[in-house]
Amino acid sequence: MPAAETTEIVNRITELGEKSALGTPIEIVEVELRGAGKARLLRVYIDKPGGVTHGDCELISERLGRLLDEEDAVPSDSYTLEVSSPGLERRLTRPRDFERVVGQRIRLTVRNPIEGQTRFEGKLTGFAGGTLEMETAPQHLVRVPLDQVHKANLKFEW
Repeated sequence: MPAAETTEIVNRITELGEKSALGTPIEIVEVELRGAGKARLLRVYIDKPGGVTHGDCELISERLGRLLDEEDAVPSDSYTLEVSSPGLERRLTRPRDFERVVGQRIRLTVRNPIEGQTRFEGKLTGFAGGTLEMETAPQHLVRVPLDQVHKANLKFEW
């Protein structure tokens, strides 16, 4: 399946996912569609303030599954729907992902060096105007434009 077609399908599934979460504090974080034929896997990551429960996953799985079937949104004979939490060291990609984790530790790589570095880890102290502000060492702030972020993850602290 061409990438453009897959992107279109994922966008539609994301819309249906958001519809399935209406009336709840649950947010659709990411949708992945992998494989083909009987090996097709549709993975939907959800989140909410305070964390995701097994019941949240069941609720979205049931609601979304019904919507997907009604609209035949996954063109295939069969697929496996998996709904889960994005995990402790979840990927951060959208502005709202960063807004949600201000005050927490993150790890990121940038497209072009900033202060001679491409990898940073530290506390996200702010996010405004499309720019991340990280404290990478005591009293040392690094500002990273969101469009320069290549990859970012929440960093779980024990």
